[in-house]
Amino acid sequence: MTDQVAGGKLRRELGLAQATALAITDMVGIGPYITIPLLLATMGGPQAMLGWLVGAGLAFCDGLVWAELGAAMPKAGGSYHYLRAAYGPESFGRLLSFLMVWQIIFSAPLSVASGSIGFADYLGYLAPGLTPAHLRWVAAAFPLLLVVLLYRRIGVIGGISLVLAAGVLGGCLWIIITGAPHFSAAKLLAFPHGAFHLQWLFWAALGHATLYALYDYFGYYNVCYLAEEIRNPGRVIPRAIMGSILLVGTLYVLMTSSFISVIPWHRLLATRHVASIYTQMLEGMTAGKLMTVLLLWIAFSSVFSLLLGYSRIPYAAAADGNFFRIFGKLHPKGGFPTVSLVTLGVIAAVFSLGRLGEVIGSLIAVRVLIQYLPQTVGFFLLRARAPKMERPFRMWLYPIPGIISLIGWLYVLATAGLRSLLFAVAVLVAGTGAYLFRARKRHEWPFQEAR
Repeated sequence: MTDQVAGGKLRRELGLAQATALAITDMVGIGPYITIPLLLATMGGPQAMLGWLVGAGLAFCDGLVWAELGAAMPKAGGSYHYLRAAYGPESFGRLLSFLMVWQIIFSAPLSVASGSIGFADYLGYLAPGLTPAHLRWVAAAFPLLLVVLLYRRIGVIGGISLVLAAGVLGGCLWIIITGAPHFSAAKLLAFPHGAFHLQWLFWAALGHATLYALYDYFGYYNVCYLAEEIRNPGRVIPRAIMGSILLVGTLYVLMTSSFISVIPWHRLLATRHVASIYTQMLEGMTAGKLMTVLLLWIAFSSVFSLLLGYSRIPYAAAADGNFFRIFGKLHPKGGFPTVSLVTLGVIAAVFSLGRLGEVIGSLIAVRVLIQYLPQTVGFFLLRARAPKMERPFRMWLYPIPGIISLIGWLYVLATAGLRSLLFAVAVLVAGTGAYLFRARKRHEWPFQEAR
């Protein structure tokens, strides 16, 4: 494949190291540093760490779904192409692929907004004089800054991703290494009375804890959105996905253990700047500020890679003729999708004015209902309908991980908050209406003329 932009094509300039770095920075980011208090609150104690384990298992199983589909169909936009192939490119798959892109217009900015809110929160630790209103406007301005930085060719960004990933891993290792001498099994096992009464409230709370954990794991699939910019995608995509999940899952468990060993869990519930206060308690105020600076770097790295990957999805759909044509516009010299990038960044700026818990809940519900659940079902359909399709990577222990993934997504939806579910359903209904209106005007499925 050529590395030049010829005929409006994307550049293949990302290797395994760069793809894995992008996945890691997308996954880790500021997420675990802002969601640990929320996660612990769902179950009222350290037993909420079960959410990390359940979330890791679900992410790993779903990662195998993405790995097989991504290696078999290495196209920009990822799920857009998987859904079309599985459900029929000129029938129901056309609707589902349109809805997948439609929800990205909402869920991608929500994901970016959560990182922007986290960035602003930790900035408040360094600048306590900033009021909550000031920090909200900082969060809203952050995505717009990223649009400016991402407005350039992919080869330059791939190199930047390696530098960003170094900062992400550095922050995790700092916490783990400094916390190791203070490891306390007693604090980790300080469960409140009745913590494991296996009633419906326990399972509902565990589902909600898993929702927050999944938010922190999300991003392992980001390389699938950049598939047309990855060299040797059949080999690189599965390795980047599975490697990043295993590494990040291990880091999360070790980091959470360090936090709880130093700060009692009931104090963590009311702590907004978990990592900063943790480091301050162990090494002093100066170290706490240095950690905060590193966390701002990590937040920047995460949202940077999020906006990069998601901006390719509306572009891919528009280039395929199944989304609004303007999103298919590429920069004439840099070869990156301009309209898609700017649109997602502006919407993310608006969502960054919201509350963190509502942003995360809405993000997960929309993504699971419209994308992940249909994609897992489509994975099995594609296996049945196209058994001879070339698959450079095949799911390990098929079909068990796929079944676990399917059950897991249903569990997450069933235990999500009502407002989040209503938002997701509203996005689904509005997207279906938009598709039908457009399809009727263009005489496309289900309004195509009989031949």
